[in-house]
Amino acid sequence: MTASREMERPAGSALEVFAAFLKLGLTSFGGPIAHLGYFREEFVIRRGWFDDKSYADLVALSQFLPGPASSQVGFAIGLSRAGALGAAAAWTAFTLPSAILLVLFAFGASVLDGPAAEGVLHGLKLVAVAVVAQAVLGMARSLTPDRWRAAIAVLAVVLVVAIGGAFGQVGAILAGGLLGLVLCRHVDAVGADDLHMPVSRGFGIGALVTFGALLVFLPLVAGLSQTLAVIDTFYRAGALVFGGGHVVLPLLEAGTVEQGWLSPDTFLAGYGAAQAVPGPLFTFAAYLGAAAGPAPNGIFGGAIALVAVFVPGLLILLAALPFWSQLRAVPEVQAGMRGANAAVVGILGLALYDPVFTSAVLSPADFALALAGFVALVAWKAPPLAVVIALAMVGGLLGFVAGA
Repeated sequence: MTASREMERPAGSALEVFAAFLKLGLTSFGGPIAHLGYFREEFVIRRGWFDDKSYADLVALSQFLPGPASSQVGFAIGLSRAGALGAAAAWTAFTLPSAILLVLFAFGASVLDGPAAEGVLHGLKLVAVAVVAQAVLGMARSLTPDRWRAAIAVLAVVLVVAIGGAFGQVGAILAGGLLGLVLCRHVDAVGADDLHMPVSRGFGIGALVTFGALLVFLPLVAGLSQTLAVIDTFYRAGALVFGGGHVVLPLLEAGTVEQGWLSPDTFLAGYGAAQAVPGPLFTFAAYLGAAAGPAPNGIFGGAIALVAVFVPGLLILLAALPFWSQLRAVPEVQAGMRGANAAVVGILGLALYDPVFTSAVLSPADFALALAGFVALVAWKAPPLAVVIALAMVGGLLGFVAGA
């Protein structure tokens, strides 16, 4: 079955799409790469909505664009199957389960007290060390496999340290893209395949204009209210993330912790909890919005942050879908993206050190636990949920013993 034949037959229903993605939203642990594997099993192998070639092209598009890769693929699958309602159903069903769990954790974390509870939260912070270290290692292997891209990653670290904050991170990504145009053209180009989606070129251009207008306009009005500041922070984070969910960590840390909206401990405890829930890691934004100190927070703040962090990735996806087959064949575009992705590795590596490592590893025992979690993930291929539960339990036990 080809993508074009799929578009010719009667569309499926939004309810069908919602049911399929709700099951995935409740059971898809392991991060974006694992999610893409679950999607292939469900929609290529079991349901036959796509063939392997069309699905691979869709995955390639999600890796090319900023934003949450697995959510973009899911959104596009829903769009192909049942139009706009199908796209909305896919995103909602895949996102809400983990978002609801993390908002509930934000409420619970604020009332947790006592040595054992503090130990559990500290264990979740150590989970973040292990998970981010695993992400840095995996991304370095795939995105900086040669000396030029490794050099771009190091330069990105230097730029972020020199400039600081979100501006340093954005500058490093832009510089990586420009250097990629010069240094990364030697890598073999990827062939282009057709990808058929019910999105017109006019609609795609409108989505691109909206994406850019919000990126420029929101910082100008962010000072008018805290609500606009929250929208700006999370929209900018979602718009400037290349490489998957873990890469949003430094941008969100710069936009929330550095502005005093919540403490580093609260930030890292939520990030650790995010490893224990299924679905997209970008739902971490719902926790941050709910746990933030200034209003809007709670359920309303979580909802604002959740929508704001996802909207840019979905807008840029809609903008690219009508043009992707032609665009991805351009060697200059591919070279620039290689450089930008290498810069992302450097940014995430720096985030692994500060704030993740420096805020969580406070003793040799902490380092041993974080290292054990890392080895379990990388060498033993342990499920992330198992590592989360184990370190949280050990942290709680150590806290209880220390308190006693």
